Amino acid sequence: RDQPASCRGRRQECCFSRARRRANAHREMSRSARSADLLAKTKTKPVTPTKGSSSSPSSPKPLGQSQSPRSSVRGAGAGASAFQSVSEQQLRGGAKPSVVMSSAFAEPGAACGSISEGSSWAKLEMHVREVDQQHLRYLLKDEERCRRLSLEHNGLFADFSRQRVTPKTLDLLFELAEEAGLREKIQAMFSGEQINETEHRSVLHTATRAARSEELMVDGKNVVEDVWRVLDKIKHFTNAVRNGEWLGATGKPIKSVVAIGIGGSFLGPLFVHTALRTEPAASVKAQGRQLRFLANVDPVDVARALNGLNQETTMVVIVSKTFTTAETMLNARTVRKWITSELGEEAVSKHMVAVSTNTKLVTQFGIDPDNIFEFWDWVGGRYSVCSAVGMLPLSLQYGFGVMEQFLEGARDIDQHFLNAPFEKNIPVTLGLVNLWNISFLHYPARAILPYCQALSKLAPHIQQVSMESNGKGVDMAGNPLKFESGEIDFGEPGTNGQHSFYQLIHQGRVIPCDFIGTIKSQQSVYLKGEIVSNHDELMCNFFAQADALATGKNAVELRAENVPDNLIPHKTFTGNRPSTSILLPELNAYTTGQILALYEAMVAVKGFVWGINSFDQWGVELGKVLASKCRSKMNSARTQKRLIEASDGFNFSTTRLLNRYLKGKTFLQYPEPKDVFPCDIIDSENCIPPDVE
Repeated sequence: RDQPASCRGRRQECCFSRARRRANAHREMSRSARSADLLAKTKTKPVTPTKGSSSSPSSPKPLGQSQSPRSSVRGAGAGASAFQSVSEQQLRGGAKPSVVMSSAFAEPGAACGSISEGSSWAKLEMHVREVDQQHLRYLLKDEERCRRLSLEHNGLFADFSRQRVTPKTLDLLFELAEEAGLREKIQAMFSGEQINETEHRSVLHTATRAARSEELMVDGKNVVEDVWRVLDKIKHFTNAVRNGEWLGATGKPIKSVVAIGIGGSFLGPLFVHTALRTEPAASVKAQGRQLRFLANVDPVDVARALNGLNQETTMVVIVSKTFTTAETMLNARTVRKWITSELGEEAVSKHMVAVSTNTKLVTQFGIDPDNIFEFWDWVGGRYSVCSAVGMLPLSLQYGFGVMEQFLEGARDIDQHFLNAPFEKNIPVTLGLVNLWNISFLHYPARAILPYCQALSKLAPHIQQVSMESNGKGVDMAGNPLKFESGEIDFGEPGTNGQHSFYQLIHQGRVIPCDFIGTIKSQQSVYLKGEIVSNHDELMCNFFAQADALATGKNAVELRAENVPDNLIPHKTFTGNRPSTSILLPELNAYTTGQILALYEAMVAVKGFVWGINSFDQWGVELGKVLASKCRSKMNSARTQKRLIEASDGFNFSTTRLLNRYLKGKTFLQYPEPKDVFPCDIIDSENCIPPDVE
């Protein structure tokens, strides 16, 4: 009924949701019955409309109209601040300050326990049927809807009009957010409350880019002062290295940096480095310097990271909070040997620095304690780019001034996330629409598609931020989730992705997409005789792909083009495939910070509404434990010159795999322990010739 009469008259041609509704009929009936039951149960406890909203969810209001009061957070300057004290009363009373669990997290989903058992969730489940009746081809003709589904903040423009949502959908999602206590949870995170309950930690990656004037008290300390103490140290140190005051062991200036770390200690800094490499202002600051990353414990990664470098002019940054991460420390010991084999043991203090909290182990490694850069347990690895984890190696490459602009961009989105009304809040809207796609439309994946080669490492970084944060199966209380959460994130820059997996997203499974483009290119190219510039050509695809996914192409249009009947099914594009378009004025240090903080906040929004802990990662632990067992048994087998046996405790399949591996490696056994490197890393009598392995 919400589609044009012309569409209703030829539904078999242009209304593509019918087959899907038939296939899901049983599920829809079950969902409707459950939703009706939930609504009946909650009828006596209706959601009270907030100021400025309609009492009926079917009466949409403009996105710009506030639905709830603005966050009241004490600031340290003009406007609201991201931070406020959580221990002032304790401090005044002389008691030992402590961080307490926010009441906003005590009981997800308000009175119903699980958010999926509340009235707002039930309304959204019933609303799916309304959305299924409407195709994006026709929704995009509604100009007022398109205006209301677009948001802008400080140059960052987000267009949600190609998502399968209406203003009513957003009203219901905002109602869900209020029921889940989203606003209170956001404030609890920013104010330093202990929202990571399983690890008893605050979540304060936002503090790592706070303004110097901010104040945030956690356990009796203003953590913003700690942040800026480290940032000032990074500024002083990196300036000394870059201007030649700091010299290597042989008196030569440092020109190359190798950052050793894995996971968030690698993916985030690599994303930022890739974004800035070709940015004009940043590239001038990086002239004559190079930054490389070593993450994988695979010796091939070591060889590639060190290839062509000179020990005399290379500095190594080891990033490990505890200085015990197995892969990172093996790589660190490997590179340490690479340095000392040429320059001697005393060179370590001049060529290796650390980002860590374990002063004892770092000092034992040979690194000067003055060259340890601190970060804190309230910064999760995947959220640590703005701490010394990213700021130290990136400032060595680009200078602290450039990287300070990056922090300012991230801070800008943090403040927007904290203070903007939900209806104008880009990260909140992005997160809620993404949640709608996952939990209500049941789309299992999302493609991150930057039409900007400099953002080629955005998708791998957000893949970790999103999947490690929200890839959970239980809520904060440990109860199994009753709905779908998390998603598979992947992506590739356009137009490369168009020639890879776009076939599937156009005619196969429905995968919501984030298209990200820039108005200005980092590198402008225009050839005489071409009708558009190179960047124009790229962006024409940015605009076209989003429309192709949304509107599709039906049989009527194909017949009008004289397409043979036997090819019509193959050339039909169903359309109605959702996407968000994000447009930046340009990609520089500031906007790179904006896009980072935008996605971090979006991930938090979903976790807060679902009632899960987005800031722990217990799922990565079991594999580490089993790897430790493999390491021990492999050492035993090599030392005793035997194969793995049943008594070693592996299952039959793993035993066979291990023995096949060991049989093929026997030629690498040595009668005495030796340091052995490929000859292109260290050329010595103990090196392995290139043709051996």
